[in-house]
Amino acid sequence: MKNDPTFWLLARASGLTAYGLLTASVLAGLVLKSRPFGRALKPGSVTDMHRFLALLGLGMLGLHGVTLVLDRTVHMPLSGLFVPGASPYRTAAVAAGVVGAELMTLIYLSFLLRPWIGGRNWRRLHWATYLVFLLATVHGFASGTDSTQPWARDLYLGAVGAVAFATAWRALGRPTRPAPAIERST
Repeated sequence: MKNDPTFWLLARASGLTAYGLLTASVLAGLVLKSRPFGRALKPGSVTDMHRFLALLGLGMLGLHGVTLVLDRTVHMPLSGLFVPGASPYRTAAVAAGVVGAELMTLIYLSFLLRPWIGGRNWRRLHWATYLVFLLATVHGFASGTDSTQPWARDLYLGAVGAVAFATAWRALGRPTRPAPAIERST
């Protein structure tokens, strides 16, 4: 079979799925911090879901890379998956994806390294998740062959809108500490 599209289709589907899982993981992390549903969701369950979505996203990211190397349409060298700028295909957009993928991997590994790096450094590193999301969005939108399709554009815009809304909710909706009660004398 000269023009078997299997790997090309898998590459596209796994890339879009990885982006969806990244978006869901970011949203789960924001839900964990902002608690928009009050006490209805247990923090431990949301944390587990957040980590699981991130792990699934990394798995899809791995499948995305492997299928791009195996596909004959793009001619992606193995180095193009790990070295920013080594891809002959849409070099800058793919480089954004490579940097985002490496940073996403580091952030996921930070869950395991938290006892050694400390909670403060772990939280600082976690702020880079916004950069990962930005890089993944740029990568998908600028290098994805489906990006010109209305459904793909809407997917990216919807993801950005959801993360922006959840971020604003977290930033603006933080509960304030109640003022100390003042005793009245009558």
